Amino acid sequence: MSTAEPEQASPHAWQIAPREYARQEQRRGRRHAYERLDPQRTALIVVDMVPFFAPGFRAFHGIIPNINRLAGTLRETGGVVAWVLPEVHTPTTWAEEFYGPEVARLFSTSGGTGTFRERLWPALAVENEDLFVEKRATSAFFPGLSPLPELLQAKDVDTVLITGTVTNVCCEASARDAATLGFRVVMVADGTAAGSDEVHNATLHTVYRTYGDVRSTAEILGLLNPA
Repeated sequence: MSTAEPEQASPHAWQIAPREYARQEQRRGRRHAYERLDPQRTALIVVDMVPFFAPGFRAFHGIIPNINRLAGTLRETGGVVAWVLPEVHTPTTWAEEFYGPEVARLFSTSGGTGTFRERLWPALAVENEDLFVEKRATSAFFPGLSPLPELLQAKDVDTVLITGTVTNVCCEASARDAATLGFRVVMVADGTAAGSDEVHNATLHTVYRTYGDVRSTAEILGLLNPA
């Protein structure tokens, strides 16, 4: 398996429409829901950064430096880093009917084999102190299909930074469920990857409007390390 990044690998060209910023500013009197982050109560959630997704999403490699920067900062400031991988399992009847047997089988093995470190993309900066979690649903926060919510609650985490792939599937599902469970959600705009800028930005629009905040890596680093 090659770990080389494609030439000019970069995050998506992301945006939130000015009308959406204006809508939230009118509603709550400020652009961003969360203007402060307590590093010791914040967790970086890295969703499905496994080789299965590397070839199909051009921003996959472009977001890795941002994920690594956030992970390093959170460790230094007392936060939590959680790597979430798809659990390898037998396809459900629902999945076989919905996707077809062949695709259902492909998705059910997308998490790969080996140790957690071996299953993650090699360029990610992983440390032994991090959390390693498997999920059996698209969402990393769906009750009963992922232990992540309970693990974070035990560490007194109230804020989650969502990164990884795919923006509009597992990342969006995780953001929605995390918000439903009462976590403060921040989608990292240049730390998530989808099939196109348009699809990526559609999810950012949905999250910003209804489920959580949307911020760049630089903004989040500034909130974690205020001057």
